[in-house]
This record gives sequence, structure tokens and C-alpha cells, in this order.
Amino acid sequence: MSNRLINILVPVVSIIVGLLVGAVVMLVSGYDPILGYTALWNGIFGDSYSIGNTIRQITPYILAGLAVAFAFRTGLFNIGVEGQLLMGWLAAAWVGYAVELPRIIHLPLAIIAAAVAGGLWAFLVGFLKARLNVHEVISSIMLNYTALYITNAIIKSLSDGGFKTETVLASATLRAQWLRDLTDNSSLHLGIIIALLMVIVMWFLLEKTTRGYELKAVGFNQNAAEYAGMSVKKNIILAMTISGMFAGLAGAMEALGTFQNASIKAGFTGVGFDGIAVALLGANTPLGVVFGATLFGSLKYGALNMPNAAGIPEEMVSIIIALIIFFVACGYVIRLALSKFGSKKEGK
Repeated sequence: MSNRLINILVPVVSIIVGLLVGAVVMLVSGYDPILGYTALWNGIFGDSYSIGNTIRQITPYILAGLAVAFAFRTGLFNIGVEGQLLMGWLAAAWVGYAVELPRIIHLPLAIIAAAVAGGLWAFLVGFLKARLNVHEVISSIMLNYTALYITNAIIKSLSDGGFKTETVLASATLRAQWLRDLTDNSSLHLGIIIALLMVIVMWFLLEKTTRGYELKAVGFNQNAAEYAGMSVKKNIILAMTISGMFAGLAGAMEALGTFQNASIKAGFTGVGFDGIAVALLGANTPLGVVFGATLFGSLKYGALNMPNAAGIPEEMVSIIIALIIFFVACGYVIRLALSKFGSKKEGK
């Protein structure tokens, strides 16, 4: 069995085993797993409204997953995606209502503002790593909380003591009436197109450009990269900045598409942290991130149907997601089992 096939099968097997163990947990907890998974399925694919909202839920997960995956591919662990997302969210919302421009200029400007804000916030992490050798996990975690409190303070200031900014102007919204008509007035917006474009951008940057080769080389072996004449410090900063730009775009999806404003948060959105699991499920590849985000977004939205349709609490889906992540983390055991199974099959 080839390594490529095994790499594909590991997350698939992890998902299947996670769902099976989740069914056992439901049974032990006194719930009907068939009824539960039926309600979950209907919550995701039951009608055009559910499908539209599921795709909308998937959108920020794709970009958050790309942010984490890009950092991983360049030898960094960006656990600060949540903070970078919040900064991008606020920047997009502010540009979205504070500036009046034609739509063809206004919408791209708001999206770019989000990417720049997220990139600048991640730049701090990269700079501290490259110049002062501060571990990116520590600095990015701290900057998550800093971003949360800074954005809350700015929103309070912009709204004169309120809890949310003004609604973004029609010229800066990602919402499209034809999408709402197509999905029975769901919250689906044009952000999914941007997210999929960014998947292509990440693939092209890492696989088809000299800069991408350098970024991966530095992540793989800094000493060898430096010996080859590459600037390790410059590439660390650049890699983290690009990762933050993906995260900032995830914030723009929420500001310009889903919520149409920026509001004070009592806590983290969780999207940035879930991006770690999405990247893990997707093996840090652009296409894999799409599948990981699809799984996460579908489970998250479909779970909303479980309490009403099956009497099963939403937390049960969180348990199932945790089980899937657990089995993905145990990928070495699954990989070993698949390798032995493949060897036996070839031996026959």
C-alpha cells in the first residue's frame, strides 16, 4: 500500500472510527444513535436552507485551516489564528461602514484591510520569533487575548459605549440576493468563493513558486536553508505574516458576510482554534483543509438540529469531533495498521 494512499486513508478511518465510537457514547448516554445521526444529516442536507447555512459555516473554517496549515508547512505553529481573525474581523467591519465607495472598490478594500490586519498581528509573532527567538506558541497565545481585549475596546469606542459597530454598507457586503433566493433565504454568501480561491493561492505559492520553496526549506531545516543562502529570519517573518493574512480573511467572512458588523465578544469565537484541528485532519494540504473544514462546518451546523429532532444535546457533537481529532492524533497507530494490512494483502 503506497504512502499516498495511506495518507488519504488515515483521516478517513479516523472519521469513521470517531463516528462509531460516538454512536457507542450516545447509546451509553441513553440516546438513539440512529436517530441522532439522522437528525445530524438532516440538519446538514435536509433542505436548501440547511445546505446554504452549512456552506456558510464551512467558509471561515477553510481560511482558518489554511492559516494553520500554511504555518505548519513552513515549520511554524500558529496558534494565534483566533486573535488574527478578530483583528481582521474588526478591520473589515470598520472599512465596510466608515468608507463610502463603489462596490467594485469598497468590497475588495474591506477584504484587503482584513488580510492586512491579520497579517500585521501575525507579523509580531514572526518578528519576535526571528529576532528574539521567542517561541511562536507562547507569543501567539498571549496575542490572542491581547487581540480580544483590544478589539472589544475599539468596538466600544466606535459604538459610543455600545456592543457592536454599525452595519456594513451594501457596497461592502458579501451577501448576494441570488444566493439567498437559491437557498431559501439562508445566510450563504460569496465568501465561499474567496475561501476556495485562497486554497488555490496557497497551493500555487507553496508548490509552484521559488518563494514557497524557500519557506518550506526553512521550515524543514533552518541550518541547511541558511547554508544554501536563504534568509531564515526573513522567511520566518514572511511565513507567519502570510498565515495571519489567511486568518484575517476568515474574520472578513464573518464581518462582511455572516454578521455584517463587529461586536464585543465575551470570549473567543473558537474558529481559530478549530482551524488547528481542520489543518490536522487535512494533513496540512490545501485540498485536505477543504475536506477538514467541510467536516467541521457540517458537524457544527448540523448539531443545531439534534436537540429538537432527536432530543440529543449539541455537546454530543463536540464529543464526536473530539473523538475524531483523538483518532487523527493517533494516526501513527492507524498508519501502522494500514501498512501491515497492505503488506499482508500484497504477500498473498
